[in-house]
Amino acid sequence: MNRLHKELGVGQGVALMATSLLGTGIFVVPAVAASIAGSWSLLAWILLIALVLPIAFTFALLGKRFPHAGGTAHIVGRALGPRFEKLTAFLFLAVLPVGLPAALVMATGFWHSVMALSHIAELAIQLGTLILILALGLGGAKLSGSIQVGIALLIVALVVMLWWQGDIRLADASFSMEEEDGVLSIIPALSIMFWCFVGIEAFTHMGEEFKNPERDFPIALIVGVLLAGLVYWGCSVAVLKYGVYGSEQENTTAIPRLLALLFGPTGQWLAAIIGYLACFASMNIYIQGFARLIWSMAEEGSLNRIGLGSLGVLNNRKVPSKALWLVSATCAVSVLMLELTGLSLESMIRFANGNFVMVYLLAMLAGTLILKGWQKWLAVVSALLCIIVLAAIGADSLYVLALTVFFFITGLIMKFGNKSSMPSEL
Repeated sequence: MNRLHKELGVGQGVALMATSLLGTGIFVVPAVAASIAGSWSLLAWILLIALVLPIAFTFALLGKRFPHAGGTAHIVGRALGPRFEKLTAFLFLAVLPVGLPAALVMATGFWHSVMALSHIAELAIQLGTLILILALGLGGAKLSGSIQVGIALLIVALVVMLWWQGDIRLADASFSMEEEDGVLSIIPALSIMFWCFVGIEAFTHMGEEFKNPERDFPIALIVGVLLAGLVYWGCSVAVLKYGVYGSEQENTTAIPRLLALLFGPTGQWLAAIIGYLACFASMNIYIQGFARLIWSMAEEGSLNRIGLGSLGVLNNRKVPSKALWLVSATCAVSVLMLELTGLSLESMIRFANGNFVMVYLLAMLAGTLILKGWQKWLAVVSALLCIIVLAAIGADSLYVLALTVFFFITGLIMKFGNKSSMPSEL
């Protein structure tokens, strides 16, 4: 079997995991969460990390046991069968029309903070970003990992600079009992903040490319999650202390404005560049994950019925180049379509979150069947946590529920059609 190169180490894995979580959220979501929950968003971050860690541990255990380019879909298929494997893949791929455009809007927002952009210029930046990700992806996983190590270090250094120059202390991380909504505002904030911890499922698609997946994959995943959580919390403290949040425009430019306040025009440009690179890194891991999932499905014959079996080939660098081209083109079309619909950034995040939570839930259910002993009970707890988060998303979870119903109805129709087309016995 012509499988992928095993060329990732722990350091590159941590960078890929951390930047996939930090990328599109670090410069935007802390401000959005602050506008919803005020200082209580700091408690919300702590609760969210506590919610995500059991899920991350379960993913680490499953990914260690089944390192495969099919990622979460492959794991679900091992436990729940091919139909649920296809459902997981379908829901993950269905993030493309809303999730990637949301990330591209965030990336473009950083350039808004330093220059005026027309709609044509925004589209040019978004489509140009996709071209850069395609070019990087064609270079292989090791190249992506090496570049994202540098981006991860830049993000951490930026948050350290914020605390140092902003004279931020632990005393600034306090909750205001006088805020109108108080602790009740944490629930709607969590439905947005969960966006910051989607990326674990995309990271599982890279498991097959670790030099020693049984040892390195779980370490990279857990350390990456903890690092990302610490950075998010630290960034939120700075946003709250200086009050750089409010409207959607204010939220998307919060960190650049804060750095401009602390460091002058140079700081604003620094934030724009690092913020864009952070978004780029997150989108890169997702697009590479999407491509590997499609390649894996095609390579195993799942796409032959719809004429896409040719996507299951690798180029001379062991990269699923055809699948990568398809994913990049789909993202470009989605960007153009959403430009016409005018869907808000917050709505795109909420819709995408529903899909991610459902994929997480399916993976945790798979863990309850595959894992043994205390690991099984960890998966049970993780599944319950996913159900709680799905409920917190509320009406926006209808997107993923509608997709799930559509998937099963389409499957029944196809099954019935196949039976009808079979010749009757004499």
